[in-house]
Amino acid sequence: MGLHRLILMRHAKSSWDDASLRDHDRPLSKRGYRSCRLIGKQLREAAILPEEAVISSALRCLETWQGLKSSARLSIAHRVEPDLYHAGITQMLGILRSSRKPVVLMLGHNPGTAVFASMILRESNRAATHSQFGRYPTAATAVIDFDIDSWSDLVPATGELIDFWIPRELEA
Repeated sequence: MGLHRLILMRHAKSSWDDASLRDHDRPLSKRGYRSCRLIGKQLREAAILPEEAVISSALRCLETWQGLKSSARLSIAHRVEPDLYHAGITQMLGILRSSRKPVVLMLGHNPGTAVFASMILRESNRAATHSQFGRYPTAATAVIDFDIDSWSDLVPATGELIDFWIPRELEA
């Protein structure tokens, strides 16, 4: 079997300054920009770099990706997946199974991201998660490993949580 790694991230904090914007079109807040740069720096320092990125089509996800990509100094392309916008676990699983590279960053929304993260972890791994894992705050990022040959082989409850980062904790 081969190692496949998922970097599962929720978008950074969005701005609510313009009430006339549709939810899909909300940009990041100043804190959001800072958070995605912190996560990018953490990925670079930990040498956990994606080879493929799958991003929700929402503006706040695209802006999170740009901040993360710049901070982590990534030179990979990304795939915009409109179905990741408020996706449920079935959609997220299908999108991940279509990925081709062994290290994938998936960037989406809650509640789907939190539920998906919990669903793909081994039962024994769920109890040992971070206290904020179930809430999955903005820009929270999990690194989850799978012993599979291809993403198409992925089944729930087989992932091993390697790390979980929250921007506010990285600032400390």
